[in-house]
Amino acid sequence: MIRFLTGFVTAVVLVLLALFCYVRFGFVDPRADQEPGSLEMKVAMPALDASVDRRAPDVKNPVQATEENLLGGMKIYQANCALCHGDVSHPHIAFGDSFYPRAPQFAEDAPDMPENQNFYIIEHGVRLSGMPAWKTSLKESDVWLVTTFLSNMSKLPPGVQSAWKTASAGPGTADAGANDTTRPKHMDMPAH
Repeated sequence: MIRFLTGFVTAVVLVLLALFCYVRFGFVDPRADQEPGSLEMKVAMPALDASVDRRAPDVKNPVQATEENLLGGMKIYQANCALCHGDVSHPHIAFGDSFYPRAPQFAEDAPDMPENQNFYIIEHGVRLSGMPAWKTSLKESDVWLVTTFLSNMSKLPPGVQSAWKTASAGPGTADAGANDTTRPKHMDMPAH
């Protein structure tokens, strides 16, 4: 029995060592423009979801979904989030597809996670994804406004929906629609 257990433990250690070496010595393809492998799809996103679920404090959103608050959240979203996550006039942003993992396109598929988890992700960002930690740039009250907007994105009152259409069509907004692969103007590199 001791030999069996020793052999089993040795096999487990060798498999873990092989996985570590595979990752540590650069055999994992880091390119964001490649589709992830099936193992990565089965492990990475569920691990992220589980991590956020474990770490996001169980807090209640202090911001009510009034028209004024939704307008405030929309303005912050439009100024800071729409370039990667899309908006009502540009529901699918090609720029968001250049990230890995791909930036969720919220105008196509509104977030359905609990508000405390949305707040946590906005505040702290997501490592190795391009999603920044906004707590250094936005006040906590502004993060809650964006969280409220995201939670109500698919059921906005007509006044907020109209204001969002106007804001998303104005100058300085994302200009990469579903079939447009152009880069936003501020992303263009100078010619040499």
